[in-house]
Amino acid sequence: MSADTLTVAAGTGAHPLHYAAASGVFSLSWLLIVLPLAGAAVLLIGGRRTDKFGHVIGTAAAAASFVVGVVLFAALLGRDGDNRAISQHLYSWIPVNGFQVDVGLLVDQLSIVFVLLITGVGTLIHIYSIGYMAHDPARRKFFGYMNLFLASMLLLVLGNNFLSLYAGWELVGLSSYLLIKFWEDRPAAATAANKAFYMNRVGDVGLALAIMFMFATVGSTGFADVFGAAAGGVIGYGTITAIALLLLLGACGKSGQFPLQAWLPDAMEGPTPISALIHAATMVTAGVYLIVRSAPIFNETQAARTVVVIIGAITILLGCVIGCAYDDIKKVLAYSTVSQIGYMFLAVGLGPAGYALGIMHLLAHGFFKAGLFLGAGSVIHAMDDDQDMRHYGGLWRYMPVTWATFGLGYLAIIGFPGLSGFFTKDRIIETAFDKGGTSGYLLGSIALLGAGITAFYMTRLFLMTFHGTKRWSSEGAEAHHPHEAPVSMTGPMIVLAFGSVFAGGLFVLGHSLQDWLEPVAGEGEGVHTFSPLVLTLLTLVVTIGGFGAAYLRYQLRPVAVQAPTDSEVTLVTVAARHDLFANTFNETVAMRPGQFLTRFLVWLDLVGVDGLVRGSAAGIGGLSGRMRRLQTGFVRSYALSMLGGAVLVVGALLLVRG
Repeated sequence: MSADTLTVAAGTGAHPLHYAAASGVFSLSWLLIVLPLAGAAVLLIGGRRTDKFGHVIGTAAAAASFVVGVVLFAALLGRDGDNRAISQHLYSWIPVNGFQVDVGLLVDQLSIVFVLLITGVGTLIHIYSIGYMAHDPARRKFFGYMNLFLASMLLLVLGNNFLSLYAGWELVGLSSYLLIKFWEDRPAAATAANKAFYMNRVGDVGLALAIMFMFATVGSTGFADVFGAAAGGVIGYGTITAIALLLLLGACGKSGQFPLQAWLPDAMEGPTPISALIHAATMVTAGVYLIVRSAPIFNETQAARTVVVIIGAITILLGCVIGCAYDDIKKVLAYSTVSQIGYMFLAVGLGPAGYALGIMHLLAHGFFKAGLFLGAGSVIHAMDDDQDMRHYGGLWRYMPVTWATFGLGYLAIIGFPGLSGFFTKDRIIETAFDKGGTSGYLLGSIALLGAGITAFYMTRLFLMTFHGTKRWSSEGAEAHHPHEAPVSMTGPMIVLAFGSVFAGGLFVLGHSLQDWLEPVAGEGEGVHTFSPLVLTLLTLVVTIGGFGAAYLRYQLRPVAVQAPTDSEVTLVTVAARHDLFANTFNETVAMRPGQFLTRFLVWLDLVGVDGLVRGSAAGIGGLSGRMRRLQTGFVRSYALSMLGGAVLVVGALLLVRG
């Protein structure tokens, strides 16, 4: 395979992207996918023979893939900046005239950071799961599903064309379905898995249609061909806007963005390590990856980018408001994920000025949100699977490591100075204001308000869980005996806590990650509408206000063990407890019309199609039965019939002649 050079419009100018042929260590990039895929095959096909050491195989496969990712990253660092995009051809998938699809892997600045995130955080979650799932009889199957999920995500981010990406996209949906319904004996888990699967299918239809538009317009689904056509003006504005909006629909489904966010909180029915794997670092970030990877398409359509920022802004507030109302620790974190992904959508919707910022926040979020979910799992494990924060309180005395690691993740997400969220989220708020005009002020204000509400509900969660008086009993039938998690669980939490502290600074200071992503995402510098220092101070004031409000309400005042009823709270709280009626909206707009349409089609099939067939058969049967009576077998009857016929014929001839 020869090197291929593509020039696309990225950022403020055109950047040459050299897709060099894979050689040396890059020829082994296929191992990134094959290693976890082989682990999944051994664990799922090997059956009970691998029960005793299945967790070791699963963890080793994830760790080996991470090692390969580190080696490839180091090799990329050693190459010239213009030659850091390596395309490896594997085989021809669809060798048909007019529709040639080759399976290949693209290792470049964008895909490699996702590889490190997926395999690095994924390996830590595998290690954590060794302790968390120690007593589960189906632990071997659990690790097999997790390996399958990693392989699917790696195919998604490494594919060098949209069809390969789509294959990984669908496999991610399948493996997430299997993981969410892992405890399938629980009706809620089975229902949540079905809901996630169906709602993701809505988004998947958008991605599939976008790929069809690409092929119909360009004649190819390869990144190089599609992006070159988009940047070269080959695709008309209406068509490229339609493609971008369909890509956005796919991104909203996979990333749990408005209006397809309702599946994500319900997916908390799966084991907690899955919540960390799917909802922190991997699956829900696939939509952000898709938009940034498709930057040359979105750069050509301001209308589509406007829709992206609107969806991001709505989702920020939606996730924040609902997160304030729940008492289930995992659901609060789930809506926090919805809101934080909203920040990423807001950033990438701002175009070249925000692509890299969205990825920065995505990576930082992968550390602190995975740490928060694993910390929540440690608490749930210690409290005998009770997820209601109103039944916690004072746990810091019993779980100091969990308290410290969870606390650092909490400080990172609310934007405490010096921690990762402070650097990444503040830059997004600043860039939103820098957009200028009324829209810039509006988007920046929404992002700023979201920061204050985030500080409120995350402080509420932290205080209700670890501080205040204990609201659980240590005696009787419902006694709890909280204790610190084993080292296999606390070890990954400590590593993620370090990422929560230092990741943001490493990504943002000196524009290190922004410069690294520039060949893919473009230049991100813009004109500052406000002083960055002023915006930082304003964000801190808003954050302190959210923290203070939560501290006054949940630390200085007692917390009731039982949640107040709907009649005792405001209408806003009632609406938030019902997910701002998102499920009601989806049922009214999509589900019930679909049910009515299905019932009408069934009726039409039974009454119309089947009725016509049955009616025709009955008519012919009845007619034949009546005609059969004429066949008596008597000669006199036949003679009379012949005579009658002859008389009719003679009579007709006489009438004609007359």
